[in-house]
Amino acid sequence: MKLLEGKTALITGAGAGIGQCAAELFARNGACVVVAELNEEQGRQAVAQIRAAGGEAVFAHTDVTDAESVKKAVDLAVATYGRLHVLYNNAGGSTTRDDDVTRADADEFWRAIKLDLFGTWLVCHYGIPELIRAGGGAVINAASVVALMGWPGKDAYTAAKGGIVALTRSMAVEFAPHNVRVNAVAPGTTRTPRVVAQLERLEVTQKLTAAHLLGMVEPLHVAEAALFLASDAAARTTGHVFPVDSGLSIS
Repeated sequence: MKLLEGKTALITGAGAGIGQCAAELFARNGACVVVAELNEEQGRQAVAQIRAAGGEAVFAHTDVTDAESVKKAVDLAVATYGRLHVLYNNAGGSTTRDDDVTRADADEFWRAIKLDLFGTWLVCHYGIPELIRAGGGAVINAASVVALMGWPGKDAYTAAKGGIVALTRSMAVEFAPHNVRVNAVAPGTTRTPRVVAQLERLEVTQKLTAAHLLGMVEPLHVAEAALFLASDAAARTTGHVFPVDSGLSIS
C-alpha cells in the first residue's frame, strides 16, 4: 500500500526545489496534493507534471505571508478533496542580503521572520483545525541546519528557523491530544537551482560541499524524510527535528 493513500497534503512552496520534489513524491505515494505556490507558472507546471504521471493535484495561488491567501488555500483543499491530513510548511529561504546582526539591515530580518516563521504560523493557524476535523494528521515544518549549530553570516535566517524549531515543539505538545503530530526537517545545504546560484555568487560551493560528510544534500533526500513524517509510519513521532544535513551539524 502507498504510504499516503487516501490522504490530502498541502505543501507550500511546491512549485520548485524541495517543495516540488515533495509534491511529486507525495503524489506517487497516493496523496492528493495541494500545490500552494506564489509563482503561478511554477505552481501550475508542478500540478501538470503530477497529473501527467498519474497523480492527483490542484494548484492554489498562495502567499504564505497573507492570511486571506492561506485561508483560501486551506479552503480549496477541503472543498476539492473533502479533508486535509498533512501540512508541509516548506516555503521559505535565505538571501545573500543576510549577514550578522551588526551588518544585516532590519528589512532583511523582517523578510525572513515574515516568510519563514510567520508563514509557518499562518498555515498552521488555518490548517490544523482541518487536520483535527479529519481525525488527526501530520504537520512537517521546514527548519534548517542553521537552527542547530552556529552559522555565521545568516543571523536573520537563523532567528526565523530557530523560531520554527521552538514552534514545532510547542505545537507538538499542544495538539497531541487531537492526534496531530508536529515535526520538522532541518536540511543542510540542498542542491536546488536557487541555492546553487547563491553558492556560485558567494564562491563557497567547494567549501560547503566538503563539509557535507556524505555529499551535498539533494531535494529528494529532504522530501523522503518529509514523506516518512507525513505517513502513518511515524504515528508515534512528534516534536522532533530531523537533520537531513549529510553530517554537517556534527562535523
